[in-house]
Amino acid sequence: MLDIAQDIRSLTDFKRYSTELLEQLRQSGRPMVLTVNGRAELVVQDAASYQVVMDKLEAIEGIRRGLREAKLGKTRPAREVLSAIRRKHKIPRA
Repeated sequence: MLDIAQDIRSLTDFKRYSTELLEQLRQSGRPMVLTVNGRAELVVQDAASYQVVMDKLEAIEGIRRGLREAKLGKTRPAREVLSAIRRKHKIPRA
């Protein structure tokens, strides 16, 4: 979540205090909005936090894709799918 008091900075400040602000990004895990002439221009964040966001977006897209396919009737009964997996991997029925 964005902390308005700490996470909105001018690009000039970011250039001037980049070492300290990069450390703040790493520590907080929050993105930072950089402004140019008082207007939001860029959003920066550390790589680890970005990866977490990308992983979540990928999961959400997978869910959306599944829901779309279900609406189109592109589904199979779970029993059928599990049986196919057992056969393919030679897993005995418990």
